[in-house]
Amino acid sequence: MIYLILFAALLALIVGPSLWVKAVIRRYSAPADRYPGTGGELAEHLLEALKINDVTVEETEVGDHYDPTDKVVRLGPDHYAGRSLAAITIAAHEVGHAMQHATGYLPLTLRTRLVRLTGPLQRLGAGVLMLSPVIGAVTRAPSLSLVMIFGGLLSLGTAALVHLLTLPTEFDASFARAMPLLREGGYLKEGDEPHARKLLQAAALTYVSASLMSLLNVGRWWALLRR
Repeated sequence: MIYLILFAALLALIVGPSLWVKAVIRRYSAPADRYPGTGGELAEHLLEALKINDVTVEETEVGDHYDPTDKVVRLGPDHYAGRSLAAITIAAHEVGHAMQHATGYLPLTLRTRLVRLTGPLQRLGAGVLMLSPVIGAVTRAPSLSLVMIFGGLLSLGTAALVHLLTLPTEFDASFARAMPLLREGGYLKEGDEPHARKLLQAAALTYVSASLMSLLNVGRWWALLRR
């Protein structure tokens, strides 16, 4: 019974943040026409006001993010073309990352480098995990297979670790950059600031929640390879 409780608690710890982030964003995505301008328009306006002229804004299907390599604020369809509180708040959060980049914010630079390093590691980890049973069977060396499995699982878990270590970067983009922009620019309707704060917290936790969910993939690989 105790193991079942511990498993449920661990599952809640991993899945809970992702469910909360999605619930908050969904809640404030309605009404869809609460604001006169779209999230994409606000992002462009903020960048122009901040004189960050080398960053563009575009729609994407792979989730809201700021790309420091291409210098692009990318927003999902609902936030790029939407006029909800969620759309304008998340647009401001991503512009916050563009502000960090423009001012040479060191934690963002470090995160960008870490993400570039961990991308190949994760792909390598997946390849190692797929090959480990074959190599173990061919070489008949269980210890080698175990080492490969451990290395593969470790590399797959690096994404979660990176985003946990760089969480302050997300909170800086939300509360030291985006919130002052929204408040001082008078972009929020009366009574919306507390709700915008929840959205900015959700935006800051988006990567962490996604990374925690990736740990489930590590768990699935572990269960599969133990058979």
